[in-house]
Amino acid sequence: MEDYHKPDQQTLQALKDTANRLRIGSIKATTAAGSGHPTSCCSAAEIMSVLFFHTMRYKVQDPRNANNDRFVLSKGHAAPVLYSAWAEAGFLQEAELLNLRKIDSVLEGHPVPRQAFTDVATGSLGQGLGAACGMAYTGKFFDRASYRVYCLLGDGELSEGSVWEAMAFAGFYKLDNLVAIFDVNRLGQSDPAPLQHHVEIYQKRCEAFGWHAIIVDGHSVEELCKAFGQAKHQPTAIIAKTFKGKGISGVEDKESWHGKPLPKNMAEQVIQEIDEKIQNKKKLSPALPEEDAPVVNIRNIKMPSPPSYKVGEKWATRKAYGLALAKLGHANDRVIALDGDTKNSTFSELFKKDHPSRYIECYIAEQNMVSVAVGCATRDRTVAFASTFATFFTRAFDQIRMAAISESNINLCGSHCGVSIGEDGPSQMGLEDLCMFRAIPNATVFYPSDAVATEKAVEIAANTKGICFIRTSRPENPVIYNNNEDFHIGQAKVILKSKDDQVTVIGAGVTLHEALAAAEQLRKEKIFIRVIDPFTIKPLDKKTILENARATKGRIITVEDHYHEGGIGEAVCAAVVGEPGVTVSRLAVSHVPRSGKSAELLKMFGIDKDAIVQAVKVAVSKSRNAE
Repeated sequence: MEDYHKPDQQTLQALKDTANRLRIGSIKATTAAGSGHPTSCCSAAEIMSVLFFHTMRYKVQDPRNANNDRFVLSKGHAAPVLYSAWAEAGFLQEAELLNLRKIDSVLEGHPVPRQAFTDVATGSLGQGLGAACGMAYTGKFFDRASYRVYCLLGDGELSEGSVWEAMAFAGFYKLDNLVAIFDVNRLGQSDPAPLQHHVEIYQKRCEAFGWHAIIVDGHSVEELCKAFGQAKHQPTAIIAKTFKGKGISGVEDKESWHGKPLPKNMAEQVIQEIDEKIQNKKKLSPALPEEDAPVVNIRNIKMPSPPSYKVGEKWATRKAYGLALAKLGHANDRVIALDGDTKNSTFSELFKKDHPSRYIECYIAEQNMVSVAVGCATRDRTVAFASTFATFFTRAFDQIRMAAISESNINLCGSHCGVSIGEDGPSQMGLEDLCMFRAIPNATVFYPSDAVATEKAVEIAANTKGICFIRTSRPENPVIYNNNEDFHIGQAKVILKSKDDQVTVIGAGVTLHEALAAAEQLRKEKIFIRVIDPFTIKPLDKKTILENARATKGRIITVEDHYHEGGIGEAVCAAVVGEPGVTVSRLAVSHVPRSGKSAELLKMFGIDKDAIVQAVKVAVSKSRNAE
């Protein structure tokens, strides 16, 4: 960035005028809506004015242009000031601001990607900076482009640990194309923020995390212009001392005004007062960006060759995931991998070995890893795969939930699922992950049962919109599919079938192999079962399950290495509810497990082959008795 040139008086006055117009827009919009956060908008008015009309370079009529500077409003409740900025720039009609929060308006209460100028949904506080880190990392290391990333945070959200995970990440990777602005307006929702206006403490914290930190008067456009003009070889934090409700007489810096629109009469009076401060109606235009972001194509990524496994060979699906991802990386140079210091367990290290420059080590900060993945995937710049133990995604559930609201296309792989991991014990066992990911709107949940299915799941996930979750296991199990087997989302596989089948057994991962072993044992006793591999748990192949259940006298047994709640059994029950003559028996992990050998734990929790044999015999004898 060139050396700082002090703007002339005319420009400074225009920026002050713009800030006041942003205040007026925010007050008008929230008063019309009868709800919203005008005081949170007013503290950030000068910051937004300088950012949008002096510092940032972007094409107003093409907000998602790959060359544009990026902006993330982490304090999402200040959405009206963002909308006012885009109206001031000329992308939105001023009149549209009065439709804030209406059901037929795109201007929702918090930013969402239905708006062309919003890359990630915010409003669950503490998440914007992690996404901004992903954008900045992409800009610096993948695009190698000159666009910069700006993230505006409120001081209240600085109590969130996820903010400091992101601060550590940016400091470590020296993301010098990233600027975080702390709007230190002193007041939270119900109380003052813990540090109030002790901006020097924020400065020390930022510096300790490897950031260049500048304290400014957040209502001085000149100080802001100067601060934004400084470039260092590290990320920059601008700590802006501001006043909540700035410019609203009787409300400025007062408690109990958070999230309250001004009553109509008061709003009119305040707008008149602010309007009198505006000296010039002339609008500023932002500078255009440098056009140096590469053209990227991430559509229709195909594996360079089919799988190369042998039926009967034993492979852990977690290893097959790593091999598949490394292979996919050769097909498209925009495939990237992220991990949380578990790469030698999830096998994402195989990707790193082949594509070191496209692997992002996020260390043990799973919340930030998910946010960084979301940021990397914005504007279709990358195809991101993030992996860790399945159970550790639970701590990032809010980030995953917000990723869905952000319409993000990220792929998450959770390894070490279930009690089958053995001796490590319950803290390491993913037993809630299917439940969690099934609850995510538009998510696809893959549960591959062998190496071939895993490779196919990785390839399909790379080309599937929304959140994709791939559940992988630690034990090595035999390959059951031929390399040319075709897989599709929502299409189950009938692995074992005869005309004499009496029960349909549905398993996945380790329990599918237990079901096949049970079938072998039952066959010796002339009892035949049908075995189904669902492949995806969401969406579930209801048609195949019902057809086969009807062919086996309506009897279904589900068996899963997961808790009862929200897993395969409940997914199957939901699929067959209301179907006459269909009964479902569910085998699952019934309580908090313990350490032990994999086989011992499968037995203890009644999800091994012996438990399946027993359940089948009970189902068969029940109906014989009924007859």
